[in-house]
Amino acid sequence: MFTGIVAAVGKITAITPLGKDTDAGVRLMIDAGGLPMADVALGDSIALNGACMTVVEKTGNGFVVDVSRESLNRTAGLDGLNEVNLEKALTLADRLGGHLVSGHVDGLGTVRKFEPVGESYELVVEAPSALGKYLAYKGSIVVNGVSLTVNRVTDTASGCEFSINLIPHTIAVTTLKHLKVGTKVNLEVDLIARYVERMLSAGSGMPNPLK
Repeated sequence: MFTGIVAAVGKITAITPLGKDTDAGVRLMIDAGGLPMADVALGDSIALNGACMTVVEKTGNGFVVDVSRESLNRTAGLDGLNEVNLEKALTLADRLGGHLVSGHVDGLGTVRKFEPVGESYELVVEAPSALGKYLAYKGSIVVNGVSLTVNRVTDTASGCEFSINLIPHTIAVTTLKHLKVGTKVNLEVDLIARYVERMLSAGSGMPNPLK
């Protein structure tokens, strides 16, 4: 579990294919930036842009993870030498500064607007229509591993748009500063909303929209 509070911005410094066929995954070498690594062990979980990954090797200034082709197909920002938001998995002694986050990407959103408003920025993302029911005014959403509060939700013909206000601190300490119109972002809906939807649909024969 995670909180969506980014601990450091790292960078993918090397990408190595794990096989020769098109279904092969990749091995990513990550420069951990300012993320403390002394307490990280092999097998520990670290979220990269909101996607939970397992540490398979430690390096002098970071770590290595293996990413399956399925994960690459369902996420954004893990297929290039990009900066990534990093967060280590929670311990029971940690503060829950954001909200409960599983590190499982539910879908990809598309940035429709990213503009300064006063000292802050307005971020508008179009989410897949299947995720629209999980978005609510003043509810929580994870964008590229960052726990954020929804300010507005609008259903559209092609999906569901939601608006977020990003304060200067969030811009400064995450990779969200690099977003542009058209950029794909990783989305994870609120865990509680997911369970509420399941309880309401259980036994109704309704398909799970997240599959």
